[in-house]
Amino acid sequence: MTGPRDSILKAIVFMIASAFSFALMGAFVKFSGDIPLLQKVFFRNLISVFIAFFMVYKNSKKGKLQLIKDPGNLPKLILRSVFGLTGVVFYFYAINNMNLADSSMLNKLSPFFVALFASFFLKEKLKRSTMFSMFAAFISALLIIKPQFDLTVIPALSGALSGALAGGAYTILRSLKDKEHPSSIVLFFSLFSVAVLIVPVTIIFKVPDLFQLFSLVMIGVCAAFGQLGLTYAYRYAPASQISIFNYTSILFAGIIGFVLWAEVPDVYSMIGGVGVILSGVVVFLSNSGKLRLFDRLK
Repeated sequence: MTGPRDSILKAIVFMIASAFSFALMGAFVKFSGDIPLLQKVFFRNLISVFIAFFMVYKNSKKGKLQLIKDPGNLPKLILRSVFGLTGVVFYFYAINNMNLADSSMLNKLSPFFVALFASFFLKEKLKRSTMFSMFAAFISALLIIKPQFDLTVIPALSGALSGALAGGAYTILRSLKDKEHPSSIVLFFSLFSVAVLIVPVTIIFKVPDLFQLFSLVMIGVCAAFGQLGLTYAYRYAPASQISIFNYTSILFAGIIGFVLWAEVPDVYSMIGGVGVILSGVVVFLSNSGKLRLFDRLK
């Protein structure tokens, strides 16, 4: 039999594996070179369609596929897909034009946007410690973005927007908890993205060489395994106990960027990255109930 400690350990392993997969995805986005941005996003979701389809088929009863349990959830699924797809486009743009570690740091602002959106739209109480961490994360993001009044700031803003849009998508996912199966949600998102992108990608399609084709396929494979890793991690343990390990993707992205492209974030980005991670730790501790005294202070 598997005890609580074994379940948490499995969840941590799946979470770290997911973080590594997403970091690798970013590397293959860079490896694919001058392939059009939307074509990269298209392949990311095209591969996910097949993997998610297999998961839905496997989890369905008697082989009968069920993409949506309740048609009433369709508007939320569509909105989640719009946020998710737009967020991926902004994130890939940031990866193409920034250090891998910097783009990963900005994308990891998503948990703070989840807390903010959940307080407004899901009426979840915003804890004092969470508000403090959100302010710290905002200041940290500014250190990474380094605002300037010219076009050089666009990639960094794109990375931050990807975090905000991901936060919106995850907030909707939270509202769909126990209402739709995770693999069905991934399949719906992937099908929606492919359907939206197929026409523009057909127009701008660039024939890749063998290495670029390999990179495009691996973008989709890594994204799918990253998403499945998250799904299984949250199956074995609650988010409050393991979500902090998702930040290891920043470490993986930094190592990959340094080894492959000799990328070294500047001092401000390093300080900002530490700030984002520490802010995430505060949110993690708060959700775990370990900052109750701080949250009760008036």
